[in-house]
Amino acid sequence: QVQLVESGGGLVQAGGSLRLSCAASGRTNVDFAMAWFRQAPEKERKFVAAISWGGSSTDYADSVKGRFTISRDNAKKTLHLQMNSLKSEDTAVYYCAVQTYYSGRYYVPLLENEYDIWGQGTQVTVSS
Repeated sequence: QVQLVESGGGLVQAGGSLRLSCAASGRTNVDFAMAWFRQAPEKERKFVAAISWGGSSTDYADSVKGRFTISRDNAKKTLHLQMNSLKSEDTAVYYCAVQTYYSGRYYVPLLENEYDIWGQGTQVTVSS
């Protein structure tokens, strides 16, 4: 079974940066599509960014385009999210997820139900 553990969250001032990491362990093909979602207090979990099988394609929510960058290091079985120019509205618990089946080299899954393994989340708080 695959396990995902997020790290890198914390408290940062508006305009600052954070880099989240998601380490995968267990029986896993690290080339599978992976993503970041976030859930703000009293709101539904929402898509942030995703990367396709093998890392050929990426996609981002409009609210983070140009500020966040998703990347992966397959050798280290790690997914990253570089977050720059952070805003107070980025405050949320950030979750990483993996799709443990092949859906295409360039396909980028955007929906929660396309991912079947989730991490526990890491809190990001942006103070204004």
